[in-house]
Amino acid sequence: MFYMPHNIMVRQRQRQRPGEDADMPKLIHSKQSGLEFIEFMGDRLSRYSKNELRDIYNTEFRAREGAKHPNFSSVVFALLTFDQIHIKKGKIYKNGKLKVRASSDQSKMLGPHQTPRHGAQETTTGSPDRATTDTKPGLTPKKKRATEILQMMKTNRNGMTADEEGIEITSKPEGSDGKVHLTVDFEKQPFVITFTILNKGTNFVNFTNYTVLDRVRCYNLKDERKVTKASPLLLCPGESYDVAVAYMLNECGYFPATIYFEFQLELPKPMTFCIVREIKAVVQTSLGAELGPVAPYKPFQKVKSKPAVREVVEGVPPPSSSVQTATVKLVDYKYPTYLKELVYQKMEDSKYLSPAARQQLASVKKLLESSLDMKNYSRRYHLLLHLEEIQMEVDIKKYNLHNQTMTQDQGNRKLLTLKVPGVAENRPSVLRGDCLKVTKSGHTGSSVTVYTGYVHKVELDRVKLGFSKRLLEIFINKMKFDVEFTINRLTMKLQHRAVELAVKHELGEVLFPSDTAVSTVSVTDLRMFNRQLKDNPEQRNAVQHIIAGSSKPAPYIVFGPPGTGKTITLVEAINQVSKADPSAHILACAPSNSACDLLCERLKSQLSSYQLYRMYASSRDPNSVPKGLLKYCNWDEKQDCFVFPEKKILMKYKVIVTTLFTAGRFVTGGVPVGHFSHVFVDEAGQAEEPQCVIAIAGLLCPEKGQLVLAGDPKQLGPIIRSPYAIHHKLGLSLLERLMIRKPYEDLDSRFVTKLLRNYRSHAAILKIPNEAFYNNELQVFADQLERETYCNWKPLPQKGFPVIFHGVLGKDEREANSPSFFNVSEIEKLVTYLNMLDQTQGKMGLPKLSAKDIGIITPYRKQVEKIQKALKSLKTLSHWNDLEELKVGSVEEFQGQERKIIIISTVRSSLSYVKMDTDFNIGFLSNEKRFNVALTRAKSLLIVIGNPVILRKDPVWRKFINYCVEMKGYVGIDFNSVEEEDLFEAKMAALRITDSECPVGEMSAFQQHVDPGWKNEL
Repeated sequence: MFYMPHNIMVRQRQRQRPGEDADMPKLIHSKQSGLEFIEFMGDRLSRYSKNELRDIYNTEFRAREGAKHPNFSSVVFALLTFDQIHIKKGKIYKNGKLKVRASSDQSKMLGPHQTPRHGAQETTTGSPDRATTDTKPGLTPKKKRATEILQMMKTNRNGMTADEEGIEITSKPEGSDGKVHLTVDFEKQPFVITFTILNKGTNFVNFTNYTVLDRVRCYNLKDERKVTKASPLLLCPGESYDVAVAYMLNECGYFPATIYFEFQLELPKPMTFCIVREIKAVVQTSLGAELGPVAPYKPFQKVKSKPAVREVVEGVPPPSSSVQTATVKLVDYKYPTYLKELVYQKMEDSKYLSPAARQQLASVKKLLESSLDMKNYSRRYHLLLHLEEIQMEVDIKKYNLHNQTMTQDQGNRKLLTLKVPGVAENRPSVLRGDCLKVTKSGHTGSSVTVYTGYVHKVELDRVKLGFSKRLLEIFINKMKFDVEFTINRLTMKLQHRAVELAVKHELGEVLFPSDTAVSTVSVTDLRMFNRQLKDNPEQRNAVQHIIAGSSKPAPYIVFGPPGTGKTITLVEAINQVSKADPSAHILACAPSNSACDLLCERLKSQLSSYQLYRMYASSRDPNSVPKGLLKYCNWDEKQDCFVFPEKKILMKYKVIVTTLFTAGRFVTGGVPVGHFSHVFVDEAGQAEEPQCVIAIAGLLCPEKGQLVLAGDPKQLGPIIRSPYAIHHKLGLSLLERLMIRKPYEDLDSRFVTKLLRNYRSHAAILKIPNEAFYNNELQVFADQLERETYCNWKPLPQKGFPVIFHGVLGKDEREANSPSFFNVSEIEKLVTYLNMLDQTQGKMGLPKLSAKDIGIITPYRKQVEKIQKALKSLKTLSHWNDLEELKVGSVEEFQGQERKIIIISTVRSSLSYVKMDTDFNIGFLSNEKRFNVALTRAKSLLIVIGNPVILRKDPVWRKFINYCVEMKGYVGIDFNSVEEEDLFEAKMAALRITDSECPVGEMSAFQQHVDPGWKNEL
């Protein structure tokens, strides 16, 4: 950086006549503040360096008057411009005969206030002023002082807040234990807290200094005498003095602060001591009060287990709908008991391990640490899947119910109906064929009878269960049961079998490809079925390479960033394969039923019901199937259920669409290897590799077949629960694993095409994700009218920039026994924006809004629930008939979706829990992919509500917030007033709660905080 010599700066200012300055009023105001500061400092001015003066200006002078005074740099510039000061060797000196007041003699005796007790320090006459004592390199006096204070608060809080040497500090409103807690109605702020300092002792005490340590400047300090070290106040015995702390913002939120008071005792011996008070202030609306914690947070207590001796009575499963004969058996693949022991002992040797577990410990750890290859492929994935299942068994217990009643089904008296809250959201997932275990409530005997009930039907929040005659014979109304949920092991078994078959059928060139095996092929220019692809070179290139088979035997990847049309590209490729090769048979899959339905909807325009077949699992709810697909699928009206056809019928279809899990049915049913010439997997980045391999192993011929994967490795991968499975890459999809190795990482067009044209978002919304994740290569091709819909929305801070970041200082809260977090202040602000959207719809060129046009994204389950509660209570939105269509959910729930308007509530507002988020991969600060997915769902308006101080710890969030500031899209708290960031990191560290709520072997953090819907995509 180039620095202009000081004498040249002065000459330039002298040449610039004050009257010529365009900002003269501001300059004069800055000059006046500077003169007041010079008077405030007195003869201390030249004692300090410029940086030290900056600290004194901000903490002792400016803090008293808040926004009244400009920043220090502006003041210095003005004083130099008007020739009131000069700078020499890093110190500031006044010019001419400016009058200054002499400092009090007592200031000479002020020394460091560090002490083994609680802040008292003996001093001697002539001891240097604290601000001039030696400090660590780069540590300013303010930082040193504050660090000392916070360290003392950490080690001896009671001592720091205790009254001392006869000085008593009380407050109005009244506090206790050194803290002033208050909640203020937003309509009644600003508020003032008055601290009264009373000398109840027999000695004379000087009140020498006070300051506020607040992360963001939100309080003004006022006192009649303007006490400072330069101008202390002598408190005689019995005298009192008031200091007022006034809140100066106009925002809802949580505003904590530490007020530091410093005193000087002269007799019987000189000493300096301090007393500290803490403010815990919340400003909220009536809605905020309504959404607060329903009960104090108490960590979840495990329910005492039933007696170990059990008699299990099997229930009655639903009738089978399959006409298939199982050609390839699906075995149980149960995890070994020793593995559970190792998990509970954190993979460490322990006296609690059995001999078998201790014997296996070293080999298990070695396998976990090994790199994946075809030699260890099945063994390593068996281990990771077992670890995941162990965690799933723990997590599913969250939904266990106690003291529940069941009723006999009126249509079939052999079935009992149980109400299961959350089942409609897959919390928990309960499907036809699943089993639940029930026991009589209140059983106290040495053994217990467990009745297994099989799910026959799911209706909204009720499940119909088939139990044995033994239970039905003793069943009476109002009989109470404890209900235990179980995981559906079918999905795990299918993945275990798939990784075994991958080795058996030697899929090495498919799963670990190299460019050396590729033969040279020519790419033919094709006439597109979908004319939109004609003008998109990347989409057209991808289709042509897939048809040519340029990557075979390696997979071809369609790298589709948000809104770039990867599904349309896959559909075109499937149609082209169908046309080009009459003998081709195509299996098109995706992890979710919704993605499969979308594929099928788009394929049916070119394929008849004799060519296209949509195969559903028997557990699929027929009411959730798009009506247009019923004639293409395996729905049997006579049996009133989905059926699995015989192999010979399935093999007649040109294209079959199904989920990855249900694709395992083809292996079980004996569809021969090589029958499917092509396997397409959409949203491949959302499936763990063993899930993806279900559609490949035992079906695709590695020498002749073509695998096509479409997805985005920069977006979220599959949901994995086990900390061990996460750490050892079970969450790494096949698509992402390939994209970080050659030849894919080089974007070789024979193997991969990166789509570049974004058809979804306004350029302002796309900018930061584009730069951070896509090398700034994405191009804006969204419809201009649609993407600019909200560019002139009146509440926008900057016209033409449809992005808002609203800075809020909220509070991380929890309630009852739920460990998940919520932030009421952010919900209050979110509701404000919803009301503004409602009030402006249909006006000034804006369209009428439907609830389906808006999506609200937040990372924590409890925040989702609180927002949903707020929406239901809002009278202003009661006229929205489709309000239930306004989706509120986690980032994971929004992947693959889009909305005209996206509002994001980030929740996190405390550094105390940032490490927990990072350790357990929850929240926004731990995962760039979560940031990417959340922001890129919006088409025409993006509103982000969060704490900028916390979020700016992350480089991607910092870039986004700075971008909003630069484009004038930032509103809310002024984070530029944040003082001494590292100081507050120290404070948070000092007050941090050691988080041990998620030990290995207990419920996963992801389950506790996010509570994702359970996989039910059969």
